[in-house]
Amino acid sequence: MLDRLPRYIDPLHLADKRGELKGELSLKDFGRLGDMLFDTDGKVVVDLFFSREGRLAKIEGKIETHLQLVCQNCLKALDWPVQAEIHLGIVNSLEQIDRLPPGFEPLFVEEEKVLLQDIVEDELLLNLPQYPKHPEPCADQDTGSRTPSQPEADRQKRQDNPFSILTNLKNLESPHGSTKK
Repeated sequence: MLDRLPRYIDPLHLADKRGELKGELSLKDFGRLGDMLFDTDGKVVVDLFFSREGRLAKIEGKIETHLQLVCQNCLKALDWPVQAEIHLGIVNSLEQIDRLPPGFEPLFVEEEKVLLQDIVEDELLLNLPQYPKHPEPCADQDTGSRTPSQPEADRQKRQDNPFSILTNLKNLESPHGSTKK
């Protein structure tokens, strides 16, 4: 495994050479993914193979990592292992997208070089849940909205009731409905 993967790659050139990239990327380097993570410590193991099938340049391989997502119920860490298979067809026009073999997603390349980190981050984002939460009910859901106990709630209700002054007036009422004496 490489200690350091290249920052920019030329996927068409790598496909012509039947190149292979193996190595690790730090989770700290992923900007779009960072907001969803509880902890950015860790690495993404990348294993990509570039090749051509006729005129189609393609990238196949896998990425593996263990993410700490933020649970949307309790806002605590949620372990999320990712083992994603990658099947990308390198395209530069909409017509080429229609000709991709089944099971391949398009990687639209306009320039010669692309950021490897963007390819990996896109694949990671596709493997995240839309609403990350623990599979079982969260044990400690103290999100700051504490509900008071029943006796405390009754006492608070009596003190905060803006109409509590009217109960005194009601007691002064005569049987005919007038409060005058």
